[in-house]
Amino acid sequence: MGLEVQRDGKHAFVGRNDRGAEVRIGRAGAEGAFSPAELLQIATAGCNAVTAEELITRRVGEDAKFRVSVTADRREGASELDAVHVAFDVDVSTLAADQREALASAVDRAIERLCTVSRTLKKGIPVTETFPTA
Repeated sequence: MGLEVQRDGKHAFVGRNDRGAEVRIGRAGAEGAFSPAELLQIATAGCNAVTAEELITRRVGEDAKFRVSVTADRREGASELDAVHVAFDVDVSTLAADQREALASAVDRAIERLCTVSRTLKKGIPVTETFPTA
């Protein structure tokens, strides 16, 4: 199956993978659902979090809790995002200033090198569609 999105009602869709995970998708503001643009942002934040997790837990502690928030710039009425902004919120108070700087640099380098979503957005890629005609 891979990945798929199936219509589940008016303006309501379910995204699925072959491991049984599901996500509700709808128009912006739809109750209980992510809009596609929100999913893009969540994917960016999630990719950053997954990429940085080991670096953070290795230095801050295995039980370190952290949050990655994400926002986007969008012109009024535009059908595209102009920028995505990701911010880490992690308690680094147990680290010395030079250790904090080293961790921030290591996280930046790892994301630049390994985060598929951020790398793809920065690169820009072709997107193709097919639609049945017969």
